[in-house]
Amino acid sequence: MASSAESASPASRLGALLTGTEAREIADRLRDGDTLTAALRVIANGRRPEVRSLLSGVLGAHHGVDRGDADRDAVVAVLRAIEGARSAPTTMDPLWTMPGHLAQHGRLTHSVTYLVDNARYSVVCSTFNFQRSSGLWDALRRAAQRPEISMKVYVDTHAADSAERRAGSPTTDEVAAHLRPAIVLRTKSFDGRQIRNHSKFISIDHRFLLVTSANFSWSAENANLEFGLLVDNPNLAESVERELRDAEDVLFERV
Repeated sequence: MASSAESASPASRLGALLTGTEAREIADRLRDGDTLTAALRVIANGRRPEVRSLLSGVLGAHHGVDRGDADRDAVVAVLRAIEGARSAPTTMDPLWTMPGHLAQHGRLTHSVTYLVDNARYSVVCSTFNFQRSSGLWDALRRAAQRPEISMKVYVDTHAADSAERRAGSPTTDEVAAHLRPAIVLRTKSFDGRQIRNHSKFISIDHRFLLVTSANFSWSAENANLEFGLLVDNPNLAESVERELRDAEDVLFERV
């Protein structure tokens, strides 16, 4: 007997599979005249065949989005509906690290590893530095090795590569090797000075955005006094990702 997920319509299954950002970007590319193959480049490699199959299923067996304007309009309409349905009210939770386990309200910073382990599509994070003692060090590696996950990491070059870096702190090359095949970007010089990256956030599935004072270290996750906010809002998460992505060519270089 087929499960409820298997018996759902292709449009419903597509709505469960795509994020609002992915639906919007595919629709935008199709509307601009791109082929389906080109439009699906916004999707991680491991998920493209399923998304392609469901898009074809939206129009029925042996029907494709490149047969004509009417077909293309129908697919774009479904994608726009998914984009709209993915718009959700904002919810926020505090995240604390506090000595002596004194925090009484909200989540704890070290619980962020759970979010990374349960990512479905995407992880984007930015940090001043990494410590191998951090729970995120291994959680990010596990996520990066899942073919359906697209991952991008921004790090501070001086903090990771200078002679004064802390013991246990990997270089940017070591971060890239540890998280392969994720995209790892490090800060570069701008206007005559080395950019310092103090933006600390993790965005999961273009939806959950954690903004925090904590670096990626055991002490920041377990012993220091740190505060952050976990925001469930796709529009905000996507806006933060887009802002940093648009500045990449100026502020960062790929490791």
